[in-house]
Amino acid sequence: MKLTAVILAAGKGTRMRSPLPKVLQPLAGKPMVRYSVSLAQRLSPEKPVLVIGHGADLVRAEIADQARYVVQSQQLGTGHAVLQTRSLLARQTDLVIVFAADMPLLTVDLLRQVVAAHSQHQGPLTLLTVISPNPRGFGRIVRDGQDQVLAIVEEVEATPEQKRIHELNAGVYCFDAEWLWPALERLQPSPTKGEYYLTDTVALANADGLSVMAVATEDADAVLGVNSKVHLSEAERVLRQRINHAWMSAGVTMIDPDTTYIMPDVHIAPGVELWPGVHLLGQTDIQTGCVIGPGAVLQNVRLGARTRVGTHVVLHDVEIPADQVISGESATGENAEHSTITGI
Repeated sequence: MKLTAVILAAGKGTRMRSPLPKVLQPLAGKPMVRYSVSLAQRLSPEKPVLVIGHGADLVRAEIADQARYVVQSQQLGTGHAVLQTRSLLARQTDLVIVFAADMPLLTVDLLRQVVAAHSQHQGPLTLLTVISPNPRGFGRIVRDGQDQVLAIVEEVEATPEQKRIHELNAGVYCFDAEWLWPALERLQPSPTKGEYYLTDTVALANADGLSVMAVATEDADAVLGVNSKVHLSEAERVLRQRINHAWMSAGVTMIDPDTTYIMPDVHIAPGVELWPGVHLLGQTDIQTGCVIGPGAVLQNVRLGARTRVGTHVVLHDVEIPADQVISGESATGENAEHSTITGI
């Protein structure tokens, strides 16, 4: 079946207190929206659809032809946002999976679990939930005595009893497209905020006598929503840990992972040793057997095998042959003191 990802990226992000749109805030050196687009590309061969609004031209310029676009000119809620994609996707896809661009830590494995669960039941909707004592403003999952999902209640509208529920809406939904479009037309505005909530499709499915399935996770980090600079720093921490753990599992030695910073596009061969305070930035490529000393910073560097980089060395935009020893405070492609260094 044809699966299309719809990524919600229209919000202004006022809590960021930044002129830059929320989805373009940098995370590990990359605009946040790029993580969502990359996730969608790994999930399905269908080009994802970005729902854009605030800073639309900037988002288009960043993502270019890696996505299709629809504009939500008025911010009338998540249900309204998805409805804007109907003219583009109606009769063009079988399944629609929806998630937000401010959830950069989502994993493709979790999304695949949701899609797989959806294929195993007859209902029109499957959602991702998270079990956590920290609600973070998420809606609560309301189930009946048979454990069926009856509704998602937004925190602002939840009763005190509902606020004690620890199963939370993670903001990921997989829909049968044929059911989705008329369901969105049936949504009613929230009496509190006047917005059309995508979460109300759960109640609509139940009213139609149809089942709603939920896939639960306990990985609260994976569904972290980034709405402020504080949240952004939390996401940085989690992403850095993920990246470092992955490289250590691949055979890279880190003396102190907590002080080692590696950007997502860096490549490191097995057998490399990184000392505390190392920063590997941009598209740096480190070959096997290299030792990078304490506090060294490498940006867009190609480092040949078995090369040793000394303490607090700064290298950028250079290619270093194998079996070299690099010392000194800094080196660049044009001004490097070491004769074997050449600009890329």
